[in-house]
This record gives sequence, C-alpha cells and structure tokens, in this order.
Amino acid sequence: MRTKHTFRLPPDLAIKLADYAQRKRVPQALIVETALASFLSPDGSERLEGALGRRLDRLNRQLERLERHVTISNEALALFVRFWLTATPPLPDTAQPGAQAKGRERYEGYVEALGRRLAKGRTLADEISEDIAPADETTDEGSHHS
Repeated sequence: MRTKHTFRLPPDLAIKLADYAQRKRVPQALIVETALASFLSPDGSERLEGALGRRLDRLNRQLERLERHVTISNEALALFVRFWLTATPPLPDTAQPGAQAKGRERYEGYVEALGRRLAKGRTLADEISEDIAPADETTDEGSHHS
C-alpha cells in the first residue's frame, strides 16, 4: 500500500524534475521515490564511502610512485651535476667556440637518444629497480653464507 505525500519544491528543482521525467519518460513520483530510497539507504552511503576509499588508496599509491620517481630524477641530476662540475676543467677562451659547437652537436644527439628511450617506454626508475634487485639478492646470498 502506498502513502500519499504532498510537499513543495523550489521552482528550479521542480523544473529540473519535470524535464528529467519527460526525457526519461517516467513519472515524476518514480524519480522522487528512487531518489529518496537512494538517499535514505544506509548501504548507499557505505558503498559510496567504500568506493571513495578505494579511489583514495589508488591515488595515494600513484602519488607515492610519482614521489619516488621525482626523488630518483632529482638525485640523478644532482649527482650528474656534481660529477660534471668536479671533473670538467674550465676551457681557455680560445677553445670556447669549438667546445660550444661540439656541445650543440652532442646535445642534439642527447635529445634524439632521449626521444628514442621515451618511445620505448623505458624509465630510469625501471633500470634502477632492475639494477638494485640483483645487487640485493647477491648481498642477501652473501650474508647467508657468513
């Protein structure tokens, strides 16, 4: 048995309800009933909370991976700059034009190599993970023999 309810809606909401009902070709009462059932259902909010929790967990894992990759990139760049600055002697003024021309040529080669690498999908983080894993296994194996 159904109970009759009378209530008033703001004009803008009443228009939206009427438009939606017309587009979907369903009675307005059915839309209101479905919306109320969804709103009042404890399972609905729990499902929404669960879905949001899973989404936040996934975003958190993605953010942690991104943070790790940025840290690796920053450290790799800092290490390279340190070695380059300590190992590269300054050039005399007479050698500057030739060095600059050679530098431009080498930079173009670098950009091409970077493009090929990115097209393959390989990343520094992948290589580091691969390089560290065998070293860790070797270290672990060595410690087992001691």
